[in-house]
Amino acid sequence: MTVKVFALSTCPYCRMTRKYLDENAVAYDVVEVDLLEGQARTDAIDEVKRLSGGSSFPVVIIGDEVIVGFNKKRIKELLGL
Repeated sequence: MTVKVFALSTCPYCRMTRKYLDENAVAYDVVEVDLLEGQARTDAIDEVKRLSGGSSFPVVIIGDEVIVGFNKKRIKELLGL
């Protein structure tokens, strides 16, 4: 199952999400939006808005499901942890 995290490098909930995934040996791709520049940053922000309906972080995509914010219970359910 594909897991992708849109995060900010300064966001505590983003760090908590990544730590939880790491502790459970979940492979995932991360996009640290605030560290991107130019069009890549604009594209990432547009994608976050499209997926979440806003600009909250983190945005976690597990398969076809989108989770906005750090929701340990939902992540656990979707990954079968």
